[in-house]
Amino acid sequence: MTRILKSLSEIAPLYDALFCDLWGCVHDGIRPYPAAVAALQSYRKTGGTVVLVTNSPRPRASVEDQLARLGVPRDAWDTIATSGDSARAAMFQGAVGQKVHFIGDGETDEGFFTPLKILDNPLEITKVPLSEAEGIVCTGPFDPMADPSSYRADFLYAKTKGLKLLCANPDIVVDRGEVREWCAGALAQLYTQMGGTSLYFGKPHPPIYDLARRRLAAFTGLSPDEGRILAIGDGIATDVQGAIGENIDALFITGGLAANEFGNDVENPDPARLEIWLADQQLSPAYSIGRLR
Repeated sequence: MTRILKSLSEIAPLYDALFCDLWGCVHDGIRPYPAAVAALQSYRKTGGTVVLVTNSPRPRASVEDQLARLGVPRDAWDTIATSGDSARAAMFQGAVGQKVHFIGDGETDEGFFTPLKILDNPLEITKVPLSEAEGIVCTGPFDPMADPSSYRADFLYAKTKGLKLLCANPDIVVDRGEVREWCAGALAQLYTQMGGTSLYFGKPHPPIYDLARRRLAAFTGLSPDEGRILAIGDGIATDVQGAIGENIDALFITGGLAANEFGNDVENPDPARLEIWLADQQLSPAYSIGRLR
């Protein structure tokens, strides 16, 4: 049974580091959540380390710039691990070939195809039309409001050619303010359902947690045991499932993607409804809270 918290401070002394999700936890894509920012600042003041672990397909530097634009204070976090960096590392090592068909927006495109400095001999990647591609790289749909089924024709062709799809963001949807948008995970899910092969590099899959641990160790010089790390997020199938798979305790933010499931008070989920919903998901986070605070 999950324990419902009133604030992060109730359990903060139990953990040396947080692997904290961004979208739906720290900000809504438009503005930060003040209480969440304050909670992270307070945690850091007690000596804890905050690693922002995000399924953003962007490189770390791009996410840092985005946080600054949104108004998330720099003293709320220590370092960042993105699914974009994890996916880029695989791409530059040839996971889907050298000639790739890119699905995504121009802003993400610019940073995603910049070679990683940590690789000694990154492959030279060329973006080509689908008809010439050895694989597909997807950071998100061209139009986040369009139904993923619009890609069926291209995906049927790609599956017939045996192309693999590298998914830089396993999230299915995200809420930008009050608007729900499709993410790269929805396209990868469709491609898999059609018989294609999709490769994932964000939560809940291991590569991003490996990256998060390396970023944590690089920042602190230490490698805490799994029991001293707390994962925070609003995605039951990404943040919570990934944490459980890594033997890390999870704090589930009920007021995010699944907020409508737990009653009218976003800040305080109905315990009975929460337990029924979690049982249906067959996942049980150690803790739950309405909003990070």
